[in-house]
Amino acid sequence: MSYAQIEIAPSILASNFAKLGDEVRAVEEGGADVIHVDVMDGHFVPNFSIGIPVVVSLRKATRLPLDVHLMIEQPEAYIAEFVRAGADRVLIHEEATVHLDRALAMIREHGAQAGAAINPATPVAMLTEVLDKVDTVLVMSVNPGFGGQKFIPGAIEKIRQLNQLRTRYNATFRIEVDGGVDLENLAELAQAGANTFVAGTSIFHKPDPAAATRQLRKLATEALSQKV
Repeated sequence: MSYAQIEIAPSILASNFAKLGDEVRAVEEGGADVIHVDVMDGHFVPNFSIGIPVVVSLRKATRLPLDVHLMIEQPEAYIAEFVRAGADRVLIHEEATVHLDRALAMIREHGAQAGAAINPATPVAMLTEVLDKVDTVLVMSVNPGFGGQKFIPGAIEKIRQLNQLRTRYNATFRIEVDGGVDLENLAELAQAGANTFVAGTSIFHKPDPAAATRQLRKLATEALSQKV
């Protein structure tokens, strides 16, 4: 998929896990492009969440790509296991490993797309040496660990900076944004250069997740069509 194409990535962290299969089918019907899976270890972020068994189950439940976001310390120790479990894209944090270049190479060596993520306090400059080794850059627009947080506006400038770098170097990495993404800010994010939009509560906490997914896609597509 070209980086210019929109991806709507519902985050199952906000879903009803007692009805996870139904929730995933609903967003599929709404036109979701990927399923975003947040993995937390209680150390890198102050929360625990999905592990390998859930990724295995998701892989059986959907044909959509699995966008697995490792919010864990020493992610390189688990890359192979998550790819074997069914991850199509593995995103790791710049702040979580001292060997980001090596860890990104490991992801690709195991057959998945590689992504680098940065927290709100981490500047884009920390990734300049690996932009030729990533398929995706994930900009966190909340401090990771919990769903339902308020969007941090500074993420928009980071997306603009990444978009400028992508243009300057004729690169093809996607720019993904995660945290507080909703109908109020999605157009501005798209116009700044984001391509993949992770949305949790703004999809799964709505009465009709399929309709909410369609609405986000429509807004993002319209915003891109207006981009100068």
